[in-house]
Parts: sequence; C-alpha cells; structure tokens
Amino acid sequence: MPVQTYLEAIRGALFEEMGRDARVIVLGEDVAVRGGVFGATRGLLDAYGEQRVIDTPLAEVGIAGVAIGAAANGLLPVAEMQFADYIHPAFDQIVNEASRIRYRSNGAWGCPIVIRAPFGGGVHGGLYHSQSVEAFYCHVPGVKVVAPSTPADARGLLLAAIRDPDPVLYFEHKGAYRRIKGDVPADGDAVPLGRADIKRAGTHLTAICYGLMVHTCLEAAERVAAEGIEAAVLDLRTLQPLDRDAVLTAARQSGKILVVHEDTRTGGLAGEIAATICEAAFEYLDAPIMRVTGPDVPAMPYSPPLEAAFLPNAERVADAMRQLARY
Repeated sequence: MPVQTYLEAIRGALFEEMGRDARVIVLGEDVAVRGGVFGATRGLLDAYGEQRVIDTPLAEVGIAGVAIGAAANGLLPVAEMQFADYIHPAFDQIVNEASRIRYRSNGAWGCPIVIRAPFGGGVHGGLYHSQSVEAFYCHVPGVKVVAPSTPADARGLLLAAIRDPDPVLYFEHKGAYRRIKGDVPADGDAVPLGRADIKRAGTHLTAICYGLMVHTCLEAAERVAAEGIEAAVLDLRTLQPLDRDAVLTAARQSGKILVVHEDTRTGGLAGEIAATICEAAFEYLDAPIMRVTGPDVPAMPYSPPLEAAFLPNAERVADAMRQLARY
C-alpha cells in the first residue's frame, strides 16, 4: 500500500479510470499540455492523447456545457474548474441543466459528469483563489457534492464519482495537495458516495467536518486529549447527500456536537447539520450545538495575518471542544 500525497492520489485515480474505461475524458483549462495548474492531470496527455485530454478556452460555462453534451453522447467527462472561485459562470449549466436531466426525463437519462474544483484557503491566494463554495451546490437536488480529506478517500471518492450516473461536484482542498500524505490502496475499491467516516473515536463530544478541516479537528482532538477530553472526529466525505444516519448516530452517542467548516458561517453546511440533529435527535443532546467556521466577510483576505484570522485553526477548535466538554 504505497504512501501518496493527496494530489498524487487524485492523479492516480484519473489514470486508473481512463485506463479502465475508454469513455472517460478530461477537459479544462491547461489540463493537457501543462498538466493542470497544480499538476493533477500531468502525464495524461502523453498517456491518452489529445482526443481524451482536452485543453479548453477560459470559459467555465463552456467547460460545463461541453461536459454535459459529451455525457449526453455516451462519454464520461471529468471537467476541471481551475479554481472553485471560477465555477460561478457555469452555475446555470450545473444547476439548471446537469442537475435536472434525470428529473426532466423521468429517469430515462442521466448526466454522468464530474466537475473537479480546487477550493479553500491557506495558500495566500487572496479573493479569487481561496473560496469555499460548496454550500451553494449542496442546496441543489440532483447534484452530488464530495470533499475528501485523505489521499485514500481522494482516490476512492473520485473513482465513485466518475462511475456515478449523475453529476458530481468533486471539491479538492488546495491546502491538502502536497501537505497531506497517507496510504493509498493500489487496487482498492471505490469509496461509496454518501457515507461518512469516523476518523477518530471519542466519547465526550463529536466534531463533524470535511476537507482540510478534518486534519484541523484531529489536531485539536489530540490537544484536548492531553486534558482528558476524548473527542470523536466524523469526516462527512460526501456533503450531498448528507449521511444523516452517521450524523444522528454521532449526536445520540456523544450528546455534544461541534461542526467545523472553512466556509462562511451564515448559510453554511453547519446550519443544515444542526437542524438535522435538532429535528431527529434533540432529546439526546447534552449541550447546544456549536460551530467553528469562517467569518461572514466577503472574501478570503490576501494579507497573511488576516488570512490566518479567517481560517479556523486547531486552537480555536480545541477551545470550542473545551467549552462543550465543560457544559
């Protein structure tokens, strides 16, 4: 079981699926000759040729539209939005077209596309290269949304996304690309969409999180463990559909819930998780549900001190864990 970076696991999954199924194509800005701005598609052009690895114009609405059309004609497109911040011009294609094809055809047609989008801050990208946009799409029935935290999950979820008969938005955290390493099975199965995963067991409270924040929560849990507080960490992995069973089980078992995400607070996924728990497991709660999130400001600052102030960190999460444990 080789150790790979998060980025290597994504690249490996693309190689794997393109070799397994000739219908898989990759398209996006700079994905072919350059191999992607982060190197995620490096080597694909040499291996599979220009008919399957396609550089597109700088037009996200066109990338999404071409992917939808290719899927309608029997291909399995994996489209890359160079940054999640750039996905907004494609919003109409994703929300009004891709998400509704199965519904409008009464189940006769699907739209098997994957849209990969690097998201998140901590890389000094400023306003237009640091956004977390996942909550917009979690609101859209007909679209699945995933955000892996580990190399093994990055590989397994991408395999599952490509094989899914409906559109999947695959958000990969830029801060994890080279920083996060782990064992990746060379021939392991796909990771089923819609299933969360316990990354750390604990009895006093549960932190629910996804993406890079999983590692922030794990670090915080180690800090408070030295003080006798055992925090579980539940990695959602798939954001839409939400693994309600895992979320409710966590609430019933620990009675204290902390939701952590990098996205801004208002309208973020934490609010939906809190509502889900209050509706179905309120009587099990021993404390108010707490949130640690990004602040409600228009965009990620470029200034390193301000960027650090925006992002949830291990100490902020640990402080929230301490408050919950004392309640």
